[in-house]
Amino acid sequence: MIIKAKIMDELAIKRAITRISNEIIERNKGTENMILVGIKTRGVPLANRISEKIEEIEGEKPPVCILDIQFYRDDLDKINNDPYVVEKINYDINNKIIVLVDDVIYTGRTVRAALDALMDQGRPKKVQLAVLVDRGHRELPIRPDFIGKNVPTASNEIVSVKLIEIDDSDEVIILER
Repeated sequence: MIIKAKIMDELAIKRAITRISNEIIERNKGTENMILVGIKTRGVPLANRISEKIEEIEGEKPPVCILDIQFYRDDLDKINNDPYVVEKINYDINNKIIVLVDDVIYTGRTVRAALDALMDQGRPKKVQLAVLVDRGHRELPIRPDFIGKNVPTASNEIVSVKLIEIDDSDEVIILER
């Protein structure tokens, strides 16, 4: 694969996190009854960063949960056929404002799987979606509430998010197949 463009560096990611955090606070008039849920893998460090930024702004840190949606995907047969155990979120999500956090939204299938996983664990008051990058090409009627950057892409391109907690650097690049 060929690197086509670097669309976000460390500073741009920090700015996007700050903007998303402020928008979450504004839209929800604070952080009461809010839980951030990071979609594994890169949604988790992003949710933690948003939680820390919200704490800087509001003085209150919303809890962060990890959501592994692997076994809710509609392409599970392509992953493996082993029996599985779904991890429970360690908070009561009933009647809470849930902010799902992911790195990139593309077709919407990951978010659909995350919604299925959430609903199996309770009935939130509201579910919102925050993503670092929206690259378009939706196959399902799902739209993020909070977006770090809109990046129109071609179908043959891949948006690669690298985060220091996992990849030892903060950047978003577009790769061409």
